[in-house]
Formats: sequence, C-alpha cells, structure tokens
Amino acid sequence: MIGWPTAPVIYEIDTRPWLTAIGDRVGQAVTLTDVPAAVWDDLARPGIDAVWLMGVWERSPAGLAVARHDENLQKAIHRALPDVRREDVSGSPYSVRRYEPDGRLGGRTGLAVARSELARRGLKLILDYVPNHVAPDHPAIHRYPSWFVTGTEDEMARDPAGWFRAGAHIVARGRDPYLPPWPDVAQLNAFDPGLRAAAAETMIAIADQCDGMRVDMAMLVTNEIFAQTWGDRAGPAPDSEFWPETIDRLRKEHPQTVLIAEAYWDTEWALQQQGFDFCYDKRLYDRLAHETAATVRVHLSGDQEFQRRLIRFTENHDEPRAATAMPGGRDRAAAVAAATLPGATLWHDGQFEGRRVQLPVFLNRAPAEPVDDARLTFYHRLVEVAAGLRRGEWRLLDTHGWPGNDTGESVLAWAWHDGRPHHIVVVNLSAEPAQARIPLPWDELRGRGWRLVDLLDGRAFERGGEDLAGPGLYVDLPPWGAHLLAVTTTRRS
Repeated sequence: MIGWPTAPVIYEIDTRPWLTAIGDRVGQAVTLTDVPAAVWDDLARPGIDAVWLMGVWERSPAGLAVARHDENLQKAIHRALPDVRREDVSGSPYSVRRYEPDGRLGGRTGLAVARSELARRGLKLILDYVPNHVAPDHPAIHRYPSWFVTGTEDEMARDPAGWFRAGAHIVARGRDPYLPPWPDVAQLNAFDPGLRAAAAETMIAIADQCDGMRVDMAMLVTNEIFAQTWGDRAGPAPDSEFWPETIDRLRKEHPQTVLIAEAYWDTEWALQQQGFDFCYDKRLYDRLAHETAATVRVHLSGDQEFQRRLIRFTENHDEPRAATAMPGGRDRAAAVAAATLPGATLWHDGQFEGRRVQLPVFLNRAPAEPVDDARLTFYHRLVEVAAGLRRGEWRLLDTHGWPGNDTGESVLAWAWHDGRPHHIVVVNLSAEPAQARIPLPWDELRGRGWRLVDLLDGRAFERGGEDLAGPGLYVDLPPWGAHLLAVTTTRRS
C-alpha cells in the first residue's frame, strides 16, 4: 500500500447523478473534465483519503433496454424518482460493455482530469472492476466464447430467464448461487485460462487510470463458489485460485494499487489471504443496523490482523440509506463505531446530508432532498476527529453494569493506545439510556489525574487514575449516545 494510509477513509460517489446535480447548480451540463474546483475542494475535507467514482465505465445499450422494460426495476425507479424522464435512465454500471471511461462523463480525458484534481488535493482515486460478468453485448462474447459459461438450446428452452442467444452460442446470464439470474449481464467462466489472463490485463489497464479498485462480488469467482454456482458447465476447477494468479500479475505492474473486495458469506478471510488489502465488513453492518451490542462485541473479538483489513460502512449504494435504515439516532451510533474501529472506512455521497432515498444505480438523476444540517455537522466533525484517532494499537474493552442495572450490556467500548490509552470510544447501541463501568487495564493510569475531552461535543471530564484502572470509567449515555474521548493528563493525584 505504497502512499496509502494504513486505515484509509473512502468516499463513494455515484458519478452520473453527482455530475447531473453539479450541472443543475452551475446551469450547464458538466463532465469530469469541467467539474468546478470548489467541488473538488469540498471533497477534500479533513479525514477523507480517497474518492470512489462508481460507474465510470462504458455502459451497455442492451443493459439500457433491460432497465427500460424490466417491470420490477421500473417500479424501483419510479419509487425513487417519481418524475423520472426517459433520459434519467441508463444501463447498469455493473453491465460493463467496455472498460473504457464513458464518453458522457468526459472519456479518458475527463477521468485523467478527475484523478489529477483529486491528487492535487491529496486524495486517491478508486474505480470499479467486475470479475463475474460483463454486458450481454460485450465484444468478447463473439470473439472469445470460451471465456463465457455456455449451454444448450434445451437449457434455454427450459430456463429462458437464465440464458440468451449470442450468435451461434447460448450464453448464461450472470448470477450468484442463491438468487435468480441478473437479466442484463453475461456470465464469465472463471475457470477458463484465457479469461483469467484477460482479467489480469483488464485490471492492469484499470490500475493505469487510478490508485485503487473496488472489486464487485469478488467471492463469486473463487473456485469453491464458482463450482457451487455452475457445476460441470464450467469444466473442472483449476489447481490455482482466480485471485492469487490474477493479483500477482497486477502487482508486478502496479504494486501500489489497493484492492477492495466486495465480499459476503464469510469469505472475507479467504479473500484477504488471496491478495485483497481490504474486504467489506457486511457482517458488522448487519449487526450495527439490526442486532445488539453483544453480537457486535463477538464480531470485534476476532483476529487483529483480520480486523485491520476490513472496510467498515453504515451505507453504500447497495444498502438502504442509513437515515432510514437506522432511525432514531442509531445511524449516528453506528457511524461512530465504523469511524473508530481498525480497518478502512467507507462513506457514501449524500449520507452526511441525511439523504433518505436509495437511488437505483440505473438512474442519472437523484430527487431533490433537504439537507439535515444537524446530521451534516455531526458527520463532518466525526470524520475529522476520527482521522487523528486510529494510531498505535487497538483494544476492545470490557463493559459491565452492577446488580439491579444491566444496561451496561448495551454499551460497546474500545481504546486506541500506545502504552496507555490516548482515545476511548464508548457507544450505547440501544434505544434506552445505559450506564456502565469500563475498566481501563493500564497501570500507567494510576497515580495521576486525567482529563477526558469528548471530541464530538467538547465536554470535558476529570477523573482519577485509580478509579479508571480500578472499578473503571463510569459512563451514562442517552439512547444511541456515544463518547469519543481524548485522554490527557491533568495533575498528580
């Protein structure tokens, strides 16, 4: 990770709606070539290390036709954007026809300008790569049919939703092992050696244009899952895995490129071992959004190296907006946790402003929504102060209540330390007030007075070291409340 922080903070932008909104503000169409400098400046606020421009590649006319005629997708589009116009709908960014920057966004020149403007402000650029499938009108379908999972006329007759005709070939639509096929993509054969070589070359070409890659559904092309999905249709599994072979070739050309795997189904550890720098922590997301502090605590008890190579989030383009999925302040409690844990952090454009509409990725325009100024202030403050916090070692802390008060079970706590804690994070992951004691297991604390300043709201607390290292720090938190405490000495006790 040459030139990257060890725990990068990434900001995801859905590129087409973002450019549309900028154009509406300035009164003319905008591409990546002519984004105003003030917009780039605003992205480079303290605490952000990289920008993920999602959806920059050339999209498929065939995918666009699907988007305009698929009944379920049309319902989702009209829910999100009731006044949708024909020009508001595009093909999916994950139905890639070519890994070429889309001309509507400014093409190669526009993407190069964007990367340069971000770099001038100290920000890295992340782009997508989709290993499992391509658009149904991708040129390789006719040139290299062995790169695809193919079937028979009988199979297409029995399952027309799972197959389509491409010239002389019957090609499978892309899918995972648990859901129906995606109607706008063709399934690549991850076991084919020619496809693997082409995948490596594609990743090298992408890395020529950016600093990092977010890899869509990375686990689908591992040998075990691909064989589970496609069985004998794909042929025998190779002796080697897809990712070590492909990433090794990429690293020879671009050793500094950071690779982020979208990963589910407990495949994170395996993908880390196969070469990814970071993997989605979807399990933490689910627990922060829907479960209790106890399950989060179990999750955070895992191997430290594993924790450092996860990417934490409370929203992205695949998940509901945090303001709606985690109501009543739960989104803020979850955000404090995500921002202060080991590993990378991912934020989503519109999350800070409190947007509530989850936008289908097929749309070029988002609905107008009011800015939640209080939420915006909170997120900007959190991202800024968290930037100076994740240094040294991280430690999960015990929390406990006392007879007659078990609300401490809802409290999560951890510390960043280097001989003694320099920051302590406390989160009440419940809709009720909670009190707890948090013993701080550092003898260095004894014999001194300590000043604890909450970086979120500026409140200061003075505590004695014997109390902190003995019965523990006492906290009393409102529903979904949190402390982000900077620890400094005050006096000899």
